[in-house]
Amino acid sequence: MNEATMENDAAGEGGEGQSKGLPKEGWEAPRWLRLALLVGIGVGVVVLLVLAFRPQPVDVDLVVVERGTMEVVVEEDGRTRVRDRYELRAPVAGTLQRPGLEAGDEVESGQELLRIHGPEASLADVRTQAQIRARLEAARAGVERARAAVEVAEAGLVDAREEARRQEILLREGGGSESALERARAMLRAREAEVRSAEFGVRAAQGEVEDLELALRRPAQTDGQALVLRAPVAGRVLELHRRSGGPVSPGELLLELGDPGAVEVVVDLLSADAVRVPAGAAARITGWGGEALEARVRRVEPSGFTRVSALGIEEQRVNVILDPVGEGWSPLGDGFRVEAAIVLDRAPDVLRIPTGAAFRRGDVWLVFRAADGRLHETEVEIGRRSQVEMEVVSGLEEGDRVVVYPGDRAEDGARFRARN
Repeated sequence: MNEATMENDAAGEGGEGQSKGLPKEGWEAPRWLRLALLVGIGVGVVVLLVLAFRPQPVDVDLVVVERGTMEVVVEEDGRTRVRDRYELRAPVAGTLQRPGLEAGDEVESGQELLRIHGPEASLADVRTQAQIRARLEAARAGVERARAAVEVAEAGLVDAREEARRQEILLREGGGSESALERARAMLRAREAEVRSAEFGVRAAQGEVEDLELALRRPAQTDGQALVLRAPVAGRVLELHRRSGGPVSPGELLLELGDPGAVEVVVDLLSADAVRVPAGAAARITGWGGEALEARVRRVEPSGFTRVSALGIEEQRVNVILDPVGEGWSPLGDGFRVEAAIVLDRAPDVLRIPTGAAFRRGDVWLVFRAADGRLHETEVEIGRRSQVEMEVVSGLEEGDRVVVYPGDRAEDGARFRARN
């Protein structure tokens, strides 16, 4: 065998040895491996679909049900006003001398305030004298009415004193309460203020009678003499309606007197709210530029009036009169704007939830209680209700968590995720 043949045989054997160590062309995975791969892909797709269409947890705001003091209040804007106000009007026609007063000036009883000049001021006109006589009779009748009001106020004061004394005795013997005694004392203070106001009315009416009698006593045809108007009571000038001289007509309002330190608060409530306000109810006065002040309801006026709201709706309103309680009222004068919160009811130890946590379905109140990772629709019984809180009589316990302002996605059994 020659050398060429031997080399070819060696090359052939080497090639066969190398081909045995390499995978064959067109190799396929075993059938079981392909099947397992397809099953894995299918399971992954199913898992992704389940996760994609699975309901997501509902984002909610939760609050804890707790015990505490709850107040049911009605809030409304109000204004202060001087309790005892006296209007000084021109008794006759004439020419008013320029006043030497300003609003806020203090005056004493009998002090000269204004002068009216002119032939009309001398009362030479018989017709004017007849008019003054008629006004004088009406003023005297006003004095009698004011005295009758004093008697009525004094009778109410006696009843209020007896009631306060009775509540003190009941409290000492264990049959009364502090709140009842406080209401009786508040009513006593209100009756005392009514007596003072009625007595002021008598003095004011008597001052008007004296002015008219003085006008009638002036000699006729007395040129050059002025009619002097004097202060019927001591106080301050609240408002000066005529700041300059000039002609005046009979009955024209010239100035107003009063004591700005003796103010009350007038709050006009909707008639539906006013009927729920008891006499002697506590109130808080805010929104006037200082700290909160205390007040008491003295009277709910028996007559209402119509007022058009900002939306153009006619509303029946009733004035509720509040008396100041305590210190801190000195900065407030006549006609100041305030915000009043009148306490209609107060409970010291009740279960409370925000008003946004409960919703109605028919005649039933419901809440969403959060427990064990899910929301549970729970029926509750609601007691007292205010603008911000509700009393829970039954259905929840202290420490439970409820949803505030549940959205459309909140439902019974839904999973939740708390925002706070």
